[in-house]
Amino acid sequence: MCGIVGLFSPGFRALPEGADLRRMADALRHRGPDGAGYHEEPGLGLGHRRLAIVDLGGGAQPMATPDGGVVISFNGEIYNHLALRRELEAAGHRFRTHSDTEAILHAWTQWGTGCLERLNGMFAFALWDRAQGKLLLARDRLGEKPLLYLRRPAGGIAFSSELGALLALPDVRRRLDPAAVEDFLALGYVPDPHCIYQDILKLPAAHFLLLSQDAPPSAPPPPPQAYWRPPTAASAAPADAVGDLAGRLRASVRDRLMSDVPLGAFLSGGVDSGTVVAMAAEASTTPLATFTMGFPGSADERPRAAQIAEAHGTRHHAEVGSADYLAAARRQAAIFGEPFGDHSAVPTLAVCAMARKHVTVALSGDGGDEVFAGYRRYRFHTLAEAARRLLPASLRRSAVAGLARAYPTLARAPRWLRAKSTLTELSLDSAAGYYRTVCKLQDERRRALFSPGLRSALAGHDPSDRFVSLMAECDPDEPLLQAQYADLHTYLPGDILTKVDRTSMAVSLEVRPPLLDPDLVGFGLALPASLKLRGGVGKQLLREVAAPLLPPAVLSAPKQGFADRIGDQFRSRAAELRARFAGEAMMDSGLFDGARLTALVDEHETGGADHSQALWQLLVFEGFLAGEAPDLGGLARERDVVQA
Repeated sequence: MCGIVGLFSPGFRALPEGADLRRMADALRHRGPDGAGYHEEPGLGLGHRRLAIVDLGGGAQPMATPDGGVVISFNGEIYNHLALRRELEAAGHRFRTHSDTEAILHAWTQWGTGCLERLNGMFAFALWDRAQGKLLLARDRLGEKPLLYLRRPAGGIAFSSELGALLALPDVRRRLDPAAVEDFLALGYVPDPHCIYQDILKLPAAHFLLLSQDAPPSAPPPPPQAYWRPPTAASAAPADAVGDLAGRLRASVRDRLMSDVPLGAFLSGGVDSGTVVAMAAEASTTPLATFTMGFPGSADERPRAAQIAEAHGTRHHAEVGSADYLAAARRQAAIFGEPFGDHSAVPTLAVCAMARKHVTVALSGDGGDEVFAGYRRYRFHTLAEAARRLLPASLRRSAVAGLARAYPTLARAPRWLRAKSTLTELSLDSAAGYYRTVCKLQDERRRALFSPGLRSALAGHDPSDRFVSLMAECDPDEPLLQAQYADLHTYLPGDILTKVDRTSMAVSLEVRPPLLDPDLVGFGLALPASLKLRGGVGKQLLREVAAPLLPPAVLSAPKQGFADRIGDQFRSRAAELRARFAGEAMMDSGLFDGARLTALVDEHETGGADHSQALWQLLVFEGFLAGEAPDLGGLARERDVVQA
């Protein structure tokens, strides 16, 4: 695992500014504490920070072919590199190292961009082919590894693994993107391809950019091209679905045990990580190290994790965690480079730090909910879609919508009395209804917090549009697959995998999720809905695979999130929240209505409503504004006009 940076100047014949390249690489020291390397030639600079995992002696980067004509800076792991090596050697290629990085170099010279379809792994890389005058930027299929880029004001492209490296450049404009502000407050993250800054883009998962040395220096980058996408329709059930999935998952776990450094696994006490640990323990020649972080009174996963660890003879490490979330909110921007609203990032960072004391690589159970339909919202969505098909659209948009408006909110009532949200979702079309289930801060409440200037800048922007367009790509008769497909393009890369990458890399730990093997993802998504969601319980097929491997108490336990309770902490420290929201960072931004922010804190403090998630996201945003000092452009000026 590593960090990569680069500067590319089409048409330029001068060397890139070496100080800029090194400044960018230094900003990624945490991603690669084991060494740095650079490649510079007219119009191109590549930098690399290395966390040595495979071929410790021979895998230094940037790496070049023997003639120096093709050079790569690579972040990630290619799990099938030995199979690729055999195929390429049979075609006449000669290898000098045992590194998976070298396999990409030879794969490019053999297959061009077609090599991306052959790589099984998590990756982001920049590959320069001098003879062709082409620079390839590529990202893995699910978005496990990040890659961001921008067009510099004077021309040329800069790219890196994290925002912080790009912001280290002296000429980068930090112009805030109003649409990204709304997306963050709606979803808890800024979805690809955008980021919080207007001038910086994220390369989407399963996409590549092919840049040419012959392009005009001032030309914008071409649009990214997709090389893979997940299934958009279900297939017939395999004859032995349980055996098929078990075999695929064991192979994926086995592949991800590849390492020349100590390796372990996270163990949450749930089905996903428990199954990964069970299979990894079976395949390991020595006892597997496992790691659990518990939070007493809220999400203490230690008892069930201990059961799994004992059953499979792991070397288990468990600690009790606690966190000051008001302090943590200020640190989020330093870790993520932009506002990030999943508060489970705080305990995730803690368990990563604990694991790093013992290992350099950890397996995780991430991806099981998206691939095998484990989220409760999938059940709600399929039930809502069944109801929609029974009710004419005109009736839903009139009578049902009217009931939703009339029904009291009852935010603190038992779930069975909270019908307002359900009725509202039923009144909407399928994709818009699903968007409401993933929205952290609903449109009407969110926009009430905005200043007139921000509302004006957002005219026409709707965060739900991307869900409508994504779900329209799927079979209209497969509502469960539509929801999974949308999550694989939004929530998985934007939230889950971003959280895991940044928190693990902050402590120089590599994390590998076997459940996100691309073949396994395609298999899981294409399963008939009945093999994933049955009787209101998700991950049916995965549970059948896990049944012989896990204690019955683990299989029957309800799903619980990996996070501490934050609502009580915010309630007891409401005065501090008010002070932050009324402080210089928030008020001078011109983005928010101060009175509305205060009212939100007041309602939460008195127990009139639980605004934990909204308050956390606003605290994170306040920390971002205070630490990053973005260019607010006309939004800040608008506030002056309003006040005058």
